This record gives sequence, C-alpha cells and structure tokens, in this order.
Amino acid sequence: MAKNKPEITLQSYGIYSHWDSSSKELPQIQSFTNKVPAKLDIEFGLIVNIKKAKGEKLHYCIYHPDIPDTDGQVMPPFDGFEYVKDNDWHFYLGDTLWEPIANKTGDWRMTLELNGKLIADKTFVVFEEEVMSEIEFWQKRGY
Repeated sequence: MAKNKPEITLQSYGIYSHWDSSSKELPQIQSFTNKVPAKLDIEFGLIVNIKKAKGEKLHYCIYHPDIPDTDGQVMPPFDGFEYVKDNDWHFYLGDTLWEPIANKTGDWRMTLELNGKLIADKTFVVFEEEVMSEIEFWQKRGY
C-alpha cells in the first residue's frame, strides 16, 4: 500500500505573543507581517501544520543577519531536528531579539525541511524604527 503524502499548511507568520518553550501552548499571532521592528524581546516566526507525517524528521534552520558572537565571530545559523509528534501537528519556528539590538537588523530567514524537502521558507526583515518629530507624526495623519 502506498504511503500517504504529508500535507503541510503555513498557518501563520509574523509577530507573536511571548512563547514559553516549556509549555505545550503555541504563541498567539499578534500581527501577520514579514517586517519586524527592532525591539527587545519581540517574538517573530511562523507556525506550520503538518498532517500525515507522524515520526518523520523535520529540520529547522534560522539564518541570522551577520550577528557577531561574544568573540566577534559571525554566529552560524541556528538549526536542529525534531520528529513530527502526531498526524495533525502544529510546529512553531521563531526567534526573539536580544541586546544589543543594533546588530540584529537585516534579513532573518527561517526554513523547514521534511525528509530533505523544503516545506516552508520565510524571510523576516528586522528594521530600526525611525524616530519621528511631533510635526512628522501629525503630518503622517493628514494634519
């Protein structure tokens, strides 16, 4: 009998509520976006739903913009493996920003592969927010 083909759906991506990795609860979406303001502890990423793939190997990877480690060397991408836990499974892949914020701006690419096949690929642009004068603030609102 032929094996069922896995069904993958990108449920959401963007900015989320704080995620507790020790909890079974996934973070809640706050804003669907791929543009992330450079703020301390902001949580961003994506949630996928994977069906018909229990026990299959999932590889995740987060490519950071050239962020230096404590020795000044560029950090390697953060990656790892997870096994699909059941036949209707939600998986959150995300990251958060830490001090110093200034070197965290740029493109953050997040990928997921199931059995070597790319199933999700999303790039988030972390940007420094512009400080507006009071006049610019009101001009943007049409006054």
